[in-house]
Amino acid sequence: MAAVARIRGVLAACVLALGVSACVTRPASPAPVQVDDSVYIALGGQAGIEGIVDDLLDVVVEDERINFQFALANVVRLRGMLIAQFCSVSGGPCRYDGLSMEEAHAGRGITTAQFNALVENLILVMERRGVPVAAQNRLLRQLAPMHGDVVGP
Repeated sequence: MAAVARIRGVLAACVLALGVSACVTRPASPAPVQVDDSVYIALGGQAGIEGIVDDLLDVVVEDERINFQFALANVVRLRGMLIAQFCSVSGGPCRYDGLSMEEAHAGRGITTAQFNALVENLILVMERRGVPVAAQNRLLRQLAPMHGDVVGP
C-alpha cells in the first residue's frame, strides 16, 4: 500500500513540474524502434490523455490544498505540457521538451503533502475515467523519479 502511494506521489511531481512544452511527433529513425505503448493505449491514446488532463485541471482548481500553486500559471501552456509529459512517458508519439522538473519547480516550496494531493487528484481522475489500475501504476512508476526534483525549497 505504501509503495503504491509512493508511486502515485511521483506522478503528482510530474503534474506540478510541467510548465513549458508541447507535444511533438518523435523524429523518424532509420530503423523501426519497438515502443511499449500499452499504457498510452490504456489511457485512451491522445484523446484519453487530453481528457485526463482537462479533468485533472478542473479538480485542482477546486482543491484548496494545492490550487494556490497554480494561481499564476498559464493554464493553456500547462495543459499542453501535461499532455506532452503524460503522452511521452506512457509510450505515446509525443516528446516532452519542457524545462526539467527541477527547473520548473525551483523556489516554489512544494511540500510532500501538496505533491501527494496532486497525485490523489490524478488517481481520482483516472479512476473516474476507467483507466485500469495496472496502467495507472505503470504511468505513476514512470513519473515517480521526478518527486525529488519537485518537492523542496
